[in-house]
Amino acid sequence: MRVTLLGTGDTTGTPTPGCECATCQAAVDRDVERTRFSIHVENEATGESLLVDTSPDVRYQLLRDEVALPDAIVITHIHFDHLDGLGNAYRLFESLPVYAANETDPTTGESVAETIDRKYDYLDRIDVCPQPPLEPFETCGFTVTLLPVEHPPFLCYGLTIKDETGAKLSITGDTNFAIPDATRDQLADPDLLLADAIVPARLCEHHPLGGRHENDAGVPRTVGTKHMTMEGALSLAEELNAARTRLVHISHFPMPEEAFGEHAAVDGERYVL
Repeated sequence: MRVTLLGTGDTTGTPTPGCECATCQAAVDRDVERTRFSIHVENEATGESLLVDTSPDVRYQLLRDEVALPDAIVITHIHFDHLDGLGNAYRLFESLPVYAANETDPTTGESVAETIDRKYDYLDRIDVCPQPPLEPFETCGFTVTLLPVEHPPFLCYGLTIKDETGAKLSITGDTNFAIPDATRDQLADPDLLLADAIVPARLCEHHPLGGRHENDAGVPRTVGTKHMTMEGALSLAEELNAARTRLVHISHFPMPEEAFGEHAAVDGERYVL
């Protein structure tokens, strides 16, 4: 499989509009960016492509990185920076399956699949395909499994994507460090791990909710309640025995040396697994 990181940023992206911080300026100087989250996965054996999440920036991303239009989409959760680009399906597709979890969210009273179906009922060319978490399904020649993670207050899912060669991509989804054991077991031993890592642990003290899930050295692996710190994501990668790890969903709050460090992904990176 060929993996293209279309969007590796958080809700505002980097550079953030109107921001003159050192990290946003460094992104401009380096000619790199982090738009909102989307991942393109091509099955070279079948010629099909799968898109994970539909960033509000997805039209631009598809053009910029010159990847094929997807043959199917997987949506991890209903936050706008992962879903609202789905409106771009209008007039681009004759038919497009959209896979999402069928588990009812107690906060919304709907599953992710039901929210998509309701919100985009005007898109008669998409076909919402509800899927039970932790049960594999087939699309684009891949075996895909949606995996529950922790991103309160809404239900959210990571996923694994495997091809016929045995190559495995694991995506944590938006999550704190308290990922359920059943999900950790499924995420383990990937050829490539894309791990949510919004800020370094040192910034937890500035968050109104601080940080939790400290390691033995007292370093927070969760910031607030919703996301992992960079240290937490790398700790998870070690636990999962990831062959390669790229940190995604990074904000513009880290300093440039952190934001563009060894493991920090930027848009347009490509990997062949």
